[in-house]
Amino acid sequence: MQLIWLHRLCGAILLCFSCYSLAVSTRLSAADDLQAQLDSAKAGDTIVLTKGIYQGNFVVNKAIHLIGETGAVIDALGEGHALLLKSSHISIKNLEIVNWGNNLTEQHSGIYSDQKAEQLMIANNHLKGDGFGIWLQKGQHVQVLNNVIVGNKALRSADRGNGIQLSNVQHVLVKGNDVSYTRDGLYIISSQDNVLENNTLHDLRYGVHYMYSHDNKVLNNNAYNTRAGYALMSSRNLVIQGNRTTNSEDYGLLMNFITSSDILNNHISNVWTKPENKVLGRDGKGFFVYNSAYNNIVDNVVDTTEIGIHLTAGSEHTQVYGNSFINNPTQVKYVSNKKQEWSHDSRGNYWSNYLGWDMNNDGVGDVAFEPNDGIDKLVWQYPEMKMLMDSPSVLTLRWVQRQFPVLKPAGVKDSYPLMRSPHSPHVIKSQSDIKDKQHD
Repeated sequence: MQLIWLHRLCGAILLCFSCYSLAVSTRLSAADDLQAQLDSAKAGDTIVLTKGIYQGNFVVNKAIHLIGETGAVIDALGEGHALLLKSSHISIKNLEIVNWGNNLTEQHSGIYSDQKAEQLMIANNHLKGDGFGIWLQKGQHVQVLNNVIVGNKALRSADRGNGIQLSNVQHVLVKGNDVSYTRDGLYIISSQDNVLENNTLHDLRYGVHYMYSHDNKVLNNNAYNTRAGYALMSSRNLVIQGNRTTNSEDYGLLMNFITSSDILNNHISNVWTKPENKVLGRDGKGFFVYNSAYNNIVDNVVDTTEIGIHLTAGSEHTQVYGNSFINNPTQVKYVSNKKQEWSHDSRGNYWSNYLGWDMNNDGVGDVAFEPNDGIDKLVWQYPEMKMLMDSPSVLTLRWVQRQFPVLKPAGVKDSYPLMRSPHSPHVIKSQSDIKDKQHD
């Protein structure tokens, strides 16, 4: 029996080696028929495109490696998908792909796969076009690495495709990509167990956009010049860690119906609505937490935003501690009638406008920080009241609340405010910087 088993194993190994030995590498020029070569290739073959423009819409239906040399360009001539992948174990590397279709309903993409494909590798490509950059659907165990994707900034944001779209996929690594001028940079829907890491996302609507996706990680990405750096919606069990976002207009990090997730060590700065887009009630928010509960918001920096953190619509049972809220004119906007304690194990947050003291020099303020009162809540409900904030009547109402705490409505309380920011490398800006920003 053992001899039979050994014979079969040796036969399988020999068959495997023979398959690899039959794999060939073919170099093509732009004058050759690329589609014919793709159709005739065998599994494991490598097709190398030399410098030149390869025009058309190409279908890769074998497990092959398609690699470009410097100057190899696939031009889809404004129609359909530039590359349609219809097999597993495909590698697409070092290509320039341009000018695919712009029909978003048809999901026109530079690289498109919806075949439940496995073990795809899409790396070091440069894509520029109107529709979606890379669209992956139903696949798993895929790597999308170090690609540059540029949309058409002449189009309205709503008329562009997303840079990289993951739909109903699992175990996908998206790492080291640079995405700009598409609608959203990375759009993930109904997808689990994926990692987005070290991507640069700029000049977009949303840098990262999550919908109905669970057990995903978003690590060490950098988003800037967006409406929202990270828009997380209807998802759970996310790890959002080590990311940066700056120069967002509406939100640094938006959480809409997010549960059981960890938001850790992220840096949010300069979230400010542009003067030309300013309307009553529209303010740039570092964190906007809407209908989200049972999350941990820990060790983040929120620096120079119109509202540091805004919680509303039942966003409760969330741990908020170890964060630094720096130079935000409104540090907290909390719309609820329930008390919230924002500290954990005697560790609260750093607030740049905290005026308390630390008599025993333990690094924790001796007086609790309570950022909001009844007047604040009235202003949130009736923004036109802002012009009365320094009036004698409003100042008197604030004094009455301080003297009679029973009149103060429930809100956020940090019982252990930190006297120093735990994020010492970050420079605290002066209040004059805030005023300059407000009048830009």
